[in-house]
Amino acid sequence: MRTRIAAFVLALGTLVTVLGAGPAQAAGYRYWSFWDRDGVAWKYAAQGPSLARPADGDVQGFRFSVSEDSQDSAKPRGAADFEAICGSTPARDGRKRVALVIDFGKRGDAPGGETPPATRTECAQVGVEATSAEALAAVAKPLRYNGDALLCAIAGYPKTGCGERVSGGTPKSSPSAAPSASPAGASDGGPSAGLVAGIAAVLGLGAAGAWQARRRRGQG
Repeated sequence: MRTRIAAFVLALGTLVTVLGAGPAQAAGYRYWSFWDRDGVAWKYAAQGPSLARPADGDVQGFRFSVSEDSQDSAKPRGAADFEAICGSTPARDGRKRVALVIDFGKRGDAPGGETPPATRTECAQVGVEATSAEALAAVAKPLRYNGDALLCAIAGYPKTGCGERVSGGTPKSSPSAAPSASPAGASDGGPSAGLVAGIAAVLGLGAAGAWQARRRRGQG
């Protein structure tokens, strides 16, 4: 009996180890991320483009990609120098110049049937109180937003979709806002509640078997 119990415990331990070590299925969102150029590096913007108000001489970027959250979002690619982008645009009173890098992303991040355009740079000259969204609209129409004011498309790309969840290559339902953390209820890669309940049940059966064995020995 002790041998059978030991074998059971060993098998159960192996089961728990396998369940706990199972690879997590990658999940992310397909969306436009928004960036500020901080010196020589890109920094994820603290505000959305509809709220941010860049100053004359600022460099900002937009990147389309599939990312889990802001921590792993892909940065805009290509030249990001204000003089290179806006140097040929003369300053004007009552206006500001904002250099924009618009990176349409890689083919692997594109929705089915679409091909991302080449990365482009634009110098938006707008009013001093203009937001980043207004600067973008001045040089990269048409823009598309959803009902929650999430930026869905720049210069008409992509034609469809808006921040949809992508898991295992299959788009899921769209979130209500640009992702910044794992969505509520999303799996973290661990065993599901059903598997945990199953393990608990097996543990219970093992304990009951051990108790029965001790009871028989006591009666004998």
